[in-house]
Amino acid sequence: MSDESFRFKQFTIHQDKCAMKVGTDAVLLGSWVNATDAHRILDIGTGTGLIALMLAQKSSCNIDAVDIDENACMQARENFRISPWFLRMHVFHQSFQELAGQSNLIYDLIVSNPPYFHHASKPSGESRLHARHNDLLAFRELIEGVKKILHPEGKFYLILPTKEGMEFMDLGQNSGLFCRHLVKIRTKPNKPEKRLIMEFSKEFGTLTEEEFIIQNEDNSFTQQYIDLTIDYYIGLKNVPPTDAQI
Repeated sequence: MSDESFRFKQFTIHQDKCAMKVGTDAVLLGSWVNATDAHRILDIGTGTGLIALMLAQKSSCNIDAVDIDENACMQARENFRISPWFLRMHVFHQSFQELAGQSNLIYDLIVSNPPYFHHASKPSGESRLHARHNDLLAFRELIEGVKKILHPEGKFYLILPTKEGMEFMDLGQNSGLFCRHLVKIRTKPNKPEKRLIMEFSKEFGTLTEEEFIIQNEDNSFTQQYIDLTIDYYIGLKNVPPTDAQI
C-alpha cells in the first residue's frame, strides 16, 4: 500500500505520516464491531484513525483514540478533522498505560488492532525468549488497562494473529477478562486460520465461535466479506491488500 489517500464511502484516510497503513486487519475489525448501543468508545493504537472513523460512522457517541506515536496522532487528527464526525472524536498522544492509569473515564466499548504485537519474524535462541516475554508482558499491560476502564457490562474487541490471539485469550481468562465470541479468519477456504477477532467481557460465559473467509478459490471476494464491508468500501476492486502476515 502506498502513501496515497484511501477513500471510503463516507470518509477519507490520509496515511503519509503514519507507519501503519490501511490494511485488511483494521477493516475487518472496524466492520465487525457492533457499536450501535455504545455510549463512549476507545480505540487503542489508533494509527491513521481508521477503526475510530469506521465506528463513528455507525454510532452517535463520543470516540477517543490513543496512540504513543506523535506522527500517528497528527495523522489521526487530520483524518478526524475532515470527517463528518470531527466534533465527537478526540486523539490522545500518550501510551495506553498512561491513559488507563490517569483517566477517570469509563468506556463501554474498547477496540484495538495493536501493531506493537505484530511480528513477522523473531530471532532464535535466548533473544527469541526475551522477545516472547516482552510480548506477554505487553499483553498483560493491555488486559489490566482494559479492565480498569471498561464498564462492567462493556465489550473489548481486538484482532491478532492466531497464535498470539490464543495466548491473549489464556491470559485474559486468568485475569478476569473472558473471551465470549471468537471469529476465526481464513484468507481462502483451504488456508489455515491466520487471524482471530475476539470479543471480551468482564462477565464469564459461554464462548461462541464462527469462521470467516475473505476470498474464494478463484480470488473473488466471498459474500461474507462483501456483506461485512459493504457500508465502507467504494466497490471491492479498490481494497487494501491483505496484511503481510496473512
